[in-house]
Amino acid sequence: MKFLLRTLAVAGATLALVHAALAQDAQERVIRFGHLNNPDHPVSFGVKRFGELLAAKSGGKMKVLEFPASQLGNEMQQQSALQGGVQQMSAPATTSLAGIVKEFGVVDFPFAVSSFAQADALLDGPLGQALIARLPEKGLVALGYWDLGFRNVTNSKRAITKPEDLEGLKIRVIPNPVFLDTFKAFKANPVPMPFAELYGALEAKAVDGQENPYSVILSNKFFEVQKFLSATNHVYAANIVLVSKKFWDTLTPAEQKMMREAADEARTYQRQVSRAAAQKSVGELQAKGMQFNELAAGEQARMRQIAKPVVERFAASYDPGIVKLYNDELARIRKSSAP
Repeated sequence: MKFLLRTLAVAGATLALVHAALAQDAQERVIRFGHLNNPDHPVSFGVKRFGELLAAKSGGKMKVLEFPASQLGNEMQQQSALQGGVQQMSAPATTSLAGIVKEFGVVDFPFAVSSFAQADALLDGPLGQALIARLPEKGLVALGYWDLGFRNVTNSKRAITKPEDLEGLKIRVIPNPVFLDTFKAFKANPVPMPFAELYGALEAKAVDGQENPYSVILSNKFFEVQKFLSATNHVYAANIVLVSKKFWDTLTPAEQKMMREAADEARTYQRQVSRAAAQKSVGELQAKGMQFNELAAGEQARMRQIAKPVVERFAASYDPGIVKLYNDELARIRKSSAP
């Protein structure tokens, strides 16, 4: 027993020395980390945890300043700021990257995964890494994927119980071709719009509805301007932790290692918090007066079939190597998670 305690003590001391040695290699740095979500959202909790972990690893030298709620601009403005080196980090939805690496559109293919475990396996595995590898030439470095959740439709007109219920509804979507064409396939009228403008558009009835994960709907108080919440679960959405390559290239190898480790550790925490919040959000949204409904499995299957030509059309325009990897990974993941 004494030997075990002594071994653990030595191991602990060694780890402390390693951290101390790494911290000595860190310089005083301030990292501006912007994102679109409110301070009570799981993405914000992930940023805070990342900042705590990085401060601990760097002996307090690397400080993260969080700028939530679109304070540093919308998705595209923050992406440009990272590419230009005037902002250090952001955590947008992966959808915002389709404009510079179109193959990120595969992440937005509707009805691809049906569980969090499947989503994590797809993004943390070879496909997610292959997409990340395409970012440095665009001025960005990615440190992994965070959870945003399955996207669901809200609107002020009617419950969505079948694909036909979407017909004619003006639905705000992310400015992304896959989302636009998916909702066109449902005969809705999709309206691309920056997230920061969405609440005002819903309030003014410029659009009838929108689609987002439950925690985003709650955090942004869409229940004040939307009556119906329908569990379409049409797309699994992830955030991606981005670093300006111009900033990344100024870091020492030790600092880059600290950043990667902090991001990996924060990812596990952020996913747990996000998924717990999503579960809780449905009840809270109902308590705020929203009418909630789930779709029958048969109707969701019909939606998947209607959206299938959209998936096939976009897949045909992407790098065949990425599409093959996507399909192979999905087949592997579905097989391993089958009952």
